[in-house]
Amino acid sequence: MAVADITTEHAIRGEVRKQDRNRRAIRIWLGFVLLALFCLVLVGGATRLTNSGLSITEWKPIHGVIPPLNAAEWDEEFKLYQRIPEFQQLNSDMTVEQFKGIFWWEWAHRLIARGIGVIFALPLLYFWITGKVERRLRWPLAGILALGGLQGFIGWWMVSSGLAVRTDVSQYRLATHLVMACLIFASCMWIMRGLSPHSNEAAPTSSSKTWAAVIAIFALFQIYLGALVAGLDAGFTYNTWPLMDGSVVPGDLLIQQPAWINFFENPKTVQFVHRIGAYTLFALTLINMIMALRAAPQTTHARRAVVLFALVTIQAAIGITTLLLHVPLHWGLLHQGGALVVFGFAIANWRGYYGEFTRETVIAERS
Repeated sequence: MAVADITTEHAIRGEVRKQDRNRRAIRIWLGFVLLALFCLVLVGGATRLTNSGLSITEWKPIHGVIPPLNAAEWDEEFKLYQRIPEFQQLNSDMTVEQFKGIFWWEWAHRLIARGIGVIFALPLLYFWITGKVERRLRWPLAGILALGGLQGFIGWWMVSSGLAVRTDVSQYRLATHLVMACLIFASCMWIMRGLSPHSNEAAPTSSSKTWAAVIAIFALFQIYLGALVAGLDAGFTYNTWPLMDGSVVPGDLLIQQPAWINFFENPKTVQFVHRIGAYTLFALTLINMIMALRAAPQTTHARRAVVLFALVTIQAAIGITTLLLHVPLHWGLLHQGGALVVFGFAIANWRGYYGEFTRETVIAERS
């Protein structure tokens, strides 16, 4: 081998090691972002379950970081809350001390959201300037940052729906807000998984990749249905299982007109559809696991299929328990957190069929 070839080979190996270090740093960063997003979703769920979402009636992206610091400021904030229908119709006997209990949930939710913007934007800027982000990932990561900014507007759009006429936020806007959070979560997971080492094992079947995509997309749809349930407080009614309102298929599912509106505004129908969605996701992951174990039982893909089915089974048990207990706060949050775990693993499982990002940029950038 010529000296020039040896030198080139050593240089390429050095570039690969450098890229491995950069990828590891970005994976760690995205892991922290995912953890922060998980916490944000949990606090958002607590905000909904404690009816705290309308406690802050103004949108102050910068100034809003500072909470009330004295009695006069608390009184001013409370007076703003007293102007909206939720206080006037539901909480007219609330005291300032009771108001503080709901204020802190919403304030914490907004603070974490702002914090995620910082822990995403600043490291991204550093990685970008120092050349640690591969070219193919620069604009996808910038796109996630843009989605985060859009999510802030969606959050305020959601809150504003409950400040004038309604005593709560629109379930449509709540679902949009949660789905956007999940899309941001999925995008981070997808990139982080693509930067991780992969096995070279072939997919168990020719349809495994399709099944993985269907499961991930359906898991997101199930989260959307759960958001409608939360928005309508549908989980606080029909707290029996496996029967609902005494039947396998309860009556009056299409009582509202036009019929399609029941799937978005009838609490009974929305909860029933969410139950059907859970059964469907359970069946999809069960079939996927059986196919993977039959075709390639010793592969990483098959083991992931088993883990995914186990996660869905645990989540189903949590959901049933939450329903039977009439949605206590801790169980409700466990159910919401479980949904995000299932969705995140489904995304990682789907991304696992595409392999690690190629290293063409190493050669291309050297040439």
